[in-house]
Amino acid sequence: MTTNDQIARKLDELANLLETQGANPFRVSAYRHGAMAIAGFPEPVADLYTREGLEGLERVPGIGHQLAIAVRSLVETGRLPLLEHMRGEIDPVLLLQSVPGIGRIQAERLHHDLGIDTLEDLEAAAHDGRLASVAGFGAKRVAGIVDSLASRLGRVRQPDRGPKKQAPVEELLDVDREYRESSQAGTLPTIAPRRFNPDKKAWLPILHTQRGDRHYTAMFSNTARAHRLGTTDDWVIVYQEGESGAHPCTVITSRHGPLEGQRIVRGREGECQKYFERCLNPRAHRGTAS
Repeated sequence: MTTNDQIARKLDELANLLETQGANPFRVSAYRHGAMAIAGFPEPVADLYTREGLEGLERVPGIGHQLAIAVRSLVETGRLPLLEHMRGEIDPVLLLQSVPGIGRIQAERLHHDLGIDTLEDLEAAAHDGRLASVAGFGAKRVAGIVDSLASRLGRVRQPDRGPKKQAPVEELLDVDREYRESSQAGTLPTIAPRRFNPDKKAWLPILHTQRGDRHYTAMFSNTARAHRLGTTDDWVIVYQEGESGAHPCTVITSRHGPLEGQRIVRGREGECQKYFERCLNPRAHRGTAS
Protein backbone atom coordinates (compact mmCIF):
# COMPACT_ATOMS: atom_id res chain seq x y z
CA MET A 1 0.00 0.00 0.00
CA THR A 2 1.27 3.48 -0.89
CA THR A 3 1.81 5.45 2.32
CA ASN A 4 1.04 9.09 3.04
CA ASP A 5 4.75 9.91 3.13
CA GLN A 6 5.32 8.32 -0.29
CA ILE A 7 2.41 10.26 -1.78
CA ALA A 8 3.57 13.50 -0.17
CA ARG A 9 7.13 13.06 -1.47
CA LYS A 10 5.94 12.64 -5.06
CA LEU A 11 3.61 15.64 -4.86
CA ASP A 12 6.44 17.71 -3.39
CA GLU A 13 8.88 16.53 -6.08
CA LEU A 14 6.37 17.55 -8.75
CA ALA A 15 6.02 20.98 -7.10
CA ASN A 16 9.80 21.42 -7.09
CA LEU A 17 10.12 20.43 -10.76
CA LEU A 18 7.30 22.79 -11.73
CA GLU A 19 8.97 25.62 -9.82
CA THR A 20 12.40 25.15 -11.41
CA GLN A 21 10.79 25.03 -14.87
CA GLY A 22 8.93 28.31 -14.44
CA ALA A 23 5.39 27.01 -14.00
CA ASN A 24 2.56 29.12 -12.61
CA PRO A 25 3.32 29.85 -8.89
CA PHE A 26 -0.26 29.03 -7.89
CA ARG A 27 0.08 25.62 -9.53
CA VAL A 28 3.36 25.04 -7.67
CA SER A 29 1.78 26.14 -4.40
CA ALA A 30 -1.21 23.80 -4.86
CA TYR A 31 1.01 20.72 -5.17
CA ARG A 32 3.25 21.83 -2.31
CA HIS A 33 0.35 22.47 0.06
CA GLY A 34 -1.22 19.20 -1.05
CA ALA A 35 1.97 17.37 -0.11
CA MET A 36 1.94 18.99 3.33
CA ALA A 37 -1.75 18.12 3.80
CA ILE A 38 -1.21 14.47 2.94
CA ALA A 39 1.93 14.21 5.09
CA GLY A 40 0.07 15.59 8.10
CA PHE A 41 -3.17 13.67 7.65
CA PRO A 42 -3.88 11.50 10.72
CA GLU A 43 -4.81 8.30 8.84
CA PRO A 44 -3.64 6.60 5.62
CA VAL A 45 -5.36 8.35 2.73
CA ALA A 46 -5.43 4.96 0.99
CA ASP A 47 -7.86 3.78 3.68
CA LEU A 48 -9.90 6.95 3.27
CA TYR A 49 -10.09 6.38 -0.49
CA THR A 50 -11.15 2.75 0.00
CA ARG A 51 -14.02 3.86 2.26
CA GLU A 52 -15.20 7.05 0.59
CA GLY A 53 -13.67 7.19 -2.88
CA LEU A 54 -12.67 10.42 -4.60
CA GLU A 55 -15.12 12.50 -2.58
CA GLY A 56 -13.40 11.40 0.62
CA LEU A 57 -10.02 12.57 -0.70
CA GLU A 58 -11.54 15.95 -1.60
CA ARG A 59 -12.53 16.45 2.03
CA VAL A 60 -8.88 16.41 3.11
CA PRO A 61 -7.99 20.07 3.87
CA GLY A 62 -5.87 21.44 1.01
CA ILE A 63 -6.90 18.73 -1.49
CA GLY A 64 -9.17 19.93 -4.29
CA HIS A 65 -10.66 17.86 -7.09
CA GLN A 66 -7.60 17.92 -9.34
CA LEU A 67 -5.19 16.99 -6.55
CA ALA A 68 -7.59 14.29 -5.38
CA ILE A 69 -7.32 12.66 -8.82
CA ALA A 70 -3.51 12.76 -8.56
CA VAL A 71 -3.68 11.20 -5.08
CA ARG A 72 -6.05 8.52 -6.36
CA SER A 73 -3.55 7.60 -9.08
CA LEU A 74 -0.81 7.28 -6.47
CA VAL A 75 -3.04 5.17 -4.20
CA GLU A 76 -4.17 2.84 -6.99
CA THR A 77 -0.91 2.48 -8.94
CA GLY A 78 1.88 4.13 -6.96
CA ARG A 79 2.49 6.29 -10.04
CA LEU A 80 1.96 9.92 -10.99
CA PRO A 81 2.03 10.16 -14.82
CA LEU A 82 2.71 13.91 -14.98
CA LEU A 83 5.74 13.48 -12.73
CA GLU A 84 6.99 10.62 -14.90
CA HIS A 85 6.58 12.76 -18.02
CA MET A 86 8.54 15.57 -16.41
CA ARG A 87 11.28 13.17 -15.33
CA GLY A 88 11.36 11.89 -18.90
CA GLU A 89 10.86 8.30 -17.81
CA ILE A 90 7.32 7.42 -18.94
CA ASP A 91 7.13 3.96 -20.57
CA PRO A 92 3.96 3.60 -22.69
CA VAL A 93 4.14 -0.20 -22.69
CA LEU A 94 4.22 -0.38 -18.89
CA LEU A 95 1.44 2.20 -18.71
CA LEU A 96 -0.82 0.20 -21.04
CA GLN A 97 0.07 -3.01 -19.21
CA SER A 98 -1.28 -1.48 -16.00
CA VAL A 99 -4.82 -1.63 -17.44
CA PRO A 100 -6.71 -4.80 -16.44
CA GLY A 101 -7.10 -7.09 -19.44
CA ILE A 102 -3.89 -5.97 -21.18
CA GLY A 103 -0.74 -8.06 -20.85
CA ARG A 104 2.80 -7.32 -21.97
CA ILE A 105 2.37 -8.73 -25.48
CA GLN A 106 -0.90 -6.88 -26.07
CA ALA A 107 0.59 -3.64 -24.69
CA GLU A 108 3.56 -3.86 -27.05
CA ARG A 109 1.24 -4.54 -29.99
CA LEU A 110 -0.98 -1.57 -29.13
CA HIS A 111 2.02 0.74 -28.77
CA HIS A 112 3.98 -0.37 -31.84
CA ASP A 113 1.13 -1.22 -34.25
CA LEU A 114 -1.52 1.34 -33.34
CA GLY A 115 0.75 4.06 -31.95
CA ILE A 116 -1.05 4.15 -28.60
CA ASP A 117 1.11 5.94 -26.04
CA THR A 118 -1.34 7.09 -23.37
CA LEU A 119 -4.48 5.92 -21.60
CA GLU A 120 -6.35 8.64 -23.49
CA ASP A 121 -5.14 7.15 -26.79
CA LEU A 122 -6.34 3.75 -25.56
CA GLU A 123 -9.75 5.15 -24.62
CA ALA A 124 -10.14 6.74 -28.06
CA ALA A 125 -9.14 3.46 -29.76
CA ALA A 126 -11.68 1.55 -27.68
CA HIS A 127 -14.48 3.88 -28.78
CA ASP A 128 -13.57 4.28 -32.47
CA GLY A 129 -13.22 0.54 -33.17
CA ARG A 130 -9.43 0.29 -33.57
CA LEU A 131 -9.05 -1.72 -30.37
CA ALA A 132 -11.65 -4.27 -31.45
CA SER A 133 -9.68 -4.82 -34.68
CA VAL A 134 -6.67 -6.16 -32.75
CA ALA A 135 -6.56 -9.93 -32.29
CA GLY A 136 -7.56 -10.96 -28.78
CA PHE A 137 -9.68 -7.89 -28.03
CA GLY A 138 -13.24 -9.14 -28.18
CA ALA A 139 -16.31 -7.14 -27.24
CA LYS A 140 -16.25 -8.27 -23.59
CA ARG A 141 -12.58 -7.38 -23.08
CA VAL A 142 -13.00 -3.97 -24.78
CA ALA A 143 -16.03 -3.21 -22.60
CA GLY A 144 -14.03 -4.08 -19.48
CA ILE A 145 -11.19 -1.80 -20.60
CA VAL A 146 -13.63 1.06 -21.26
CA ASP A 147 -15.11 0.68 -17.76
CA SER A 148 -11.65 0.58 -16.19
CA LEU A 149 -10.52 3.69 -18.07
CA ALA A 150 -13.70 5.60 -17.22
CA SER A 151 -12.92 5.21 -13.54
CA ARG A 152 -9.16 5.68 -13.80
CA LEU A 153 -9.31 8.79 -15.96
CA GLY A 154 -11.89 10.43 -13.74
CA ARG A 155 -14.55 10.50 -16.44
CA VAL A 156 -17.31 9.14 -14.19
CA ARG A 157 -19.89 11.87 -13.76
CA GLN A 158 -19.92 13.40 -10.30
CA PRO A 159 -23.46 14.26 -9.07
CA ASP A 160 -22.59 17.89 -8.35
CA ARG A 161 -20.23 18.49 -11.27
CA GLY A 162 -21.96 17.41 -14.46
CA PRO A 163 -20.14 16.11 -17.53
CA LYS A 164 -16.53 17.08 -18.17
CA LYS A 165 -15.51 18.65 -21.48
CA GLN A 166 -12.28 18.05 -23.30
CA ALA A 167 -10.20 21.06 -24.20
CA PRO A 168 -11.04 22.20 -27.76
CA VAL A 169 -8.61 21.06 -30.41
CA GLU A 170 -7.85 24.66 -31.38
CA GLU A 171 -6.61 25.31 -27.85
CA LEU A 172 -4.42 22.21 -27.86
CA LEU A 173 -3.02 23.15 -31.26
CA ASP A 174 -2.27 26.65 -29.98
CA VAL A 175 -0.31 25.19 -27.04
CA ASP A 176 1.54 23.00 -29.56
CA ARG A 177 2.33 26.11 -31.64
CA GLU A 178 3.62 28.00 -28.60
CA TYR A 179 5.79 25.05 -27.58
CA ARG A 180 7.37 24.51 -30.98
CA GLU A 181 8.00 28.22 -31.57
CA SER A 182 9.54 28.66 -28.11
CA SER A 183 11.60 25.49 -28.53
CA GLN A 184 12.95 26.69 -31.86
CA ALA A 185 13.80 30.07 -30.32
CA GLY A 186 15.72 28.31 -27.53
CA THR A 187 13.81 30.07 -24.75
CA LEU A 188 12.59 26.98 -22.88
CA PRO A 189 14.28 25.14 -20.01
CA THR A 190 15.43 21.62 -20.92
CA ILE A 191 15.39 18.37 -18.98
CA ALA A 192 17.54 15.25 -19.21
CA PRO A 193 15.08 12.40 -19.84
CA ARG A 194 15.93 9.15 -18.08
CA ARG A 195 14.95 6.95 -21.03
CA PHE A 196 16.93 6.73 -24.31
CA ASN A 197 19.48 9.20 -22.98
CA PRO A 198 22.65 7.30 -21.92
CA ASP A 199 24.72 10.51 -21.82
CA LYS A 200 22.19 12.16 -19.48
CA LYS A 201 22.08 15.20 -21.76
CA ALA A 202 19.50 17.90 -21.04
CA TRP A 203 18.03 18.06 -24.54
CA LEU A 204 14.24 17.90 -24.06
CA PRO A 205 12.58 21.37 -23.96
CA ILE A 206 9.61 21.70 -21.63
CA LEU A 207 6.86 24.32 -21.60
CA HIS A 208 4.42 25.26 -18.86
CA THR A 209 1.59 27.52 -20.01
CA GLN A 210 -2.03 28.30 -19.29
CA ARG A 211 -5.29 28.83 -21.14
CA GLY A 212 -8.06 30.08 -18.85
CA ASP A 213 -8.22 27.73 -15.85
CA ARG A 214 -6.36 24.94 -17.68
CA HIS A 215 -2.65 24.44 -17.08
CA TYR A 216 -0.57 22.74 -19.75
CA THR A 217 2.81 21.04 -19.85
CA ALA A 218 4.23 20.31 -23.31
CA MET A 219 7.30 18.42 -24.49
CA PHE A 220 8.49 16.39 -27.46
CA SER A 221 7.66 12.68 -27.31
CA ASN A 222 10.48 10.56 -25.89
CA THR A 223 8.85 7.18 -26.53
CA ALA A 224 10.48 4.18 -28.16
CA ARG A 225 8.16 4.51 -31.14
CA ALA A 226 9.00 8.20 -31.64
CA HIS A 227 12.71 7.36 -31.63
CA ARG A 228 12.19 4.44 -34.01
CA LEU A 229 10.25 6.59 -36.49
CA GLY A 230 12.50 9.64 -36.11
CA THR A 231 9.67 11.87 -34.90
CA THR A 232 11.09 13.09 -31.60
CA ASP A 233 11.16 16.63 -33.04
CA ASP A 234 7.61 16.38 -34.40
CA TRP A 235 5.36 14.56 -31.92
CA VAL A 236 4.45 16.78 -28.99
CA ILE A 237 2.88 15.51 -25.78
CA VAL A 238 0.50 18.13 -24.38
CA TYR A 239 -0.38 17.35 -20.79
CA GLN A 240 -3.58 19.13 -19.75
CA GLU A 241 -4.52 19.81 -16.16
CA GLY A 242 -8.02 21.06 -15.50
CA GLU A 243 -11.14 20.46 -13.47
CA SER A 244 -11.37 16.85 -14.69
CA GLY A 245 -7.80 15.99 -13.78
CA ALA A 246 -4.61 15.67 -15.79
CA HIS A 247 -4.72 14.15 -19.28
CA PRO A 248 -2.10 13.89 -22.03
CA CYS A 249 -2.68 14.02 -25.76
CA THR A 250 -0.29 13.80 -28.69
CA VAL A 251 -0.06 16.43 -31.43
CA ILE A 252 1.58 15.30 -34.68
CA THR A 253 1.98 16.35 -38.30
CA SER A 254 -0.50 14.36 -40.39
CA ARG A 255 1.26 12.33 -43.10
CA HIS A 256 -1.74 11.32 -45.20
CA GLY A 257 -5.35 12.04 -46.02
CA PRO A 258 -7.12 15.40 -46.26
CA LEU A 259 -5.12 16.80 -43.31
CA GLU A 260 -1.69 15.91 -44.74
CA GLY A 261 0.89 18.43 -43.55
CA GLN A 262 -1.37 19.86 -40.83
CA ARG A 263 -0.78 19.65 -37.11
CA ILE A 264 -3.50 17.43 -35.60
CA VAL A 265 -4.46 16.00 -32.21
CA ARG A 266 -4.13 12.25 -32.53
CA GLY A 267 -7.43 10.47 -31.92
CA ARG A 268 -9.42 13.66 -32.62
CA GLU A 269 -8.82 13.89 -36.36
CA GLY A 270 -12.50 14.53 -37.14
CA GLU A 271 -12.58 17.56 -34.85
CA CYS A 272 -9.34 18.84 -36.34
CA GLN A 273 -10.74 18.56 -39.86
CA LYS A 274 -13.83 20.56 -38.87
CA TYR A 275 -11.59 23.16 -37.21
CA PHE A 276 -9.46 23.63 -40.32
CA GLU A 277 -12.58 23.80 -42.48
CA ARG A 278 -13.87 26.62 -40.26
CA CYS A 279 -10.52 28.41 -40.59
CA LEU A 280 -10.60 28.14 -44.39
CA ASN A 281 -14.26 29.12 -44.75
CA PRO A 282 -15.44 30.90 -41.59
CA ARG A 283 -18.59 32.35 -43.18
CA ALA A 284 -19.93 28.89 -44.06
CA HIS A 285 -19.53 27.78 -40.44
CA ARG A 286 -20.70 30.97 -38.73
CA GLY A 287 -23.13 30.08 -35.97
CA THR A 288 -22.39 26.34 -36.21
CA ALA A 289 -19.16 26.14 -34.24
CA SER A 290 -19.47 23.91 -31.18
